[in-house]
Amino acid sequence: MRQASILYFCVGILAFLSDTWVQAEDPYRYYTWTVTYGTRTVLDIPQTVILINGQFPGPNIECVTNDNIIVNVINKLNEPFLITWNGIKQRRTIWQDGVLGTNCPIPPGSNWTYKFQAKDQIGTYNYFPTTAMHRAAGGFGGFNIASRSVISIPYPIPVAEFTLLISDWYKAGHQALKQNLDQGKALPVPDALLINGLSKGASFTGEKGQTYKFRISNAGISTSINFRIQGHTLILVEVEGSHTMQEVYDSLDVHVGQSVTVLVKLNSAVKDYFIVASSRFTKPILTTTALLRYAGSNTPPSLPLPIGPTYHVHWSMKQARTIRLNLTANAARPNPQGSFHYGTINVVKRFVFANTAEKINGKLRYAVNGISYVDPSTPLQLADWYNIPGVFSLNTMKTTPVNTPAVLGTSVVGTELHDFVEIVFQNNENTIQSWHLSGTSFYVVGYGDNVWNPSMRKRYNLLDAVSRHTVQVYPTAWTAIYVSLDNKGMWNLRSAIWPRRYLGQQLYVRVWNNERSLFTESDPPPNTLFCGLAKRP
Repeated sequence: MRQASILYFCVGILAFLSDTWVQAEDPYRYYTWTVTYGTRTVLDIPQTVILINGQFPGPNIECVTNDNIIVNVINKLNEPFLITWNGIKQRRTIWQDGVLGTNCPIPPGSNWTYKFQAKDQIGTYNYFPTTAMHRAAGGFGGFNIASRSVISIPYPIPVAEFTLLISDWYKAGHQALKQNLDQGKALPVPDALLINGLSKGASFTGEKGQTYKFRISNAGISTSINFRIQGHTLILVEVEGSHTMQEVYDSLDVHVGQSVTVLVKLNSAVKDYFIVASSRFTKPILTTTALLRYAGSNTPPSLPLPIGPTYHVHWSMKQARTIRLNLTANAARPNPQGSFHYGTINVVKRFVFANTAEKINGKLRYAVNGISYVDPSTPLQLADWYNIPGVFSLNTMKTTPVNTPAVLGTSVVGTELHDFVEIVFQNNENTIQSWHLSGTSFYVVGYGDNVWNPSMRKRYNLLDAVSRHTVQVYPTAWTAIYVSLDNKGMWNLRSAIWPRRYLGQQLYVRVWNNERSLFTESDPPPNTLFCGLAKRP
């Protein structure tokens, strides 16, 4: 009897612990997305677009810090397809990143399930396709991560929030755009701008006296966009997962791939007001509008539209320098964001990456330090994990700019897990650039004109630079970032301007150590897709 009592007691304890663990596990959110082609009248003409569950743009993901996200993507296109989660850090789950360097694409007529966690993140993000030029046809949407209820945010909770996907758009379909690029032709200025997939007609309604949160992402492929609201100011509160100092702006530049969150108080007369998005650094300037409607309004908006900047590069650079981290605010955890003193950490590696537009074999290509990237048939992450030879070689590209003609290649630079790295993006061209690093965020420590040199470090912001995943580099200028490479894997460092990325302006950063541990990197998931030289073990 005594042994039986002990057995029952132990079973009871195990049951209690099991139940406790189940209850303590972070919530799961399940989605099934069917990806198809469809027809929408976008610029007053019917066009073929990519739909997700019949929606253009695709459905938003709304979740909370640490939620587990399960997305079953059913590919009903006639070509391979992948989605990336732009800015979601994929802690120890690089296999879900959704780029051709880490994943085999989902074949036509099949499905693949993404499984990842919004680990220790808050903020405004987005997702989009990474295969071919699919991003120019749709398949993008918002990805919003709310703070847990036990973590305070540094501003009064707004009564509601709106997600705005601002983007450029071409009348030519994605296949025609791809064909032009394949023939070595640069893409022209887009035909129009959209707000939530509409060239006109989007509207957002609120109550007078209330404050609303606007989550804004530039989901376009090539155009920096200025955002403003007639008769209202914008209070910037968050940039790509980082709470910012709450500066007040009449308008904000949002560059390709970037996301911002602003608060807008409806404190004007009860009527309708124009929401305006206009292109930056393009000739001609493209403009589109939506409506901010006060509840009960019977008065349409009136012209003129609020004036925005045109080609003013230095205006934009000065504005970028005002975006600073809120060092006293919580982030995803109840500790101040400023507790990570990035300015006092020793830099162990330094890279200077210069972009160029060049002709290779008579066709336009874009290169980084003399290498125009070409995707191998075998994803780099699979080749690295399974020790498949002949797919890539480490450090085949120079880590400083070169003066030799560009060549085609598969660019991979080697780093070690937890390296603290300085990266300078040098832009010697007359067009604006936008760079994204998958897998982690970085501190934007400096912007400057002309050619970077080591003396520029004296001008770095080493105290409260904003942490983000995508940064602009102005024409004939440079941008410097600091990044802690604390996420193991093969991470894509790419131009967020998609025609440039498609034609080679990208590389991969291999973050590695010789320890095989689930604490630093997960094994390939059971549903891993294999292609090229990678075969299922």
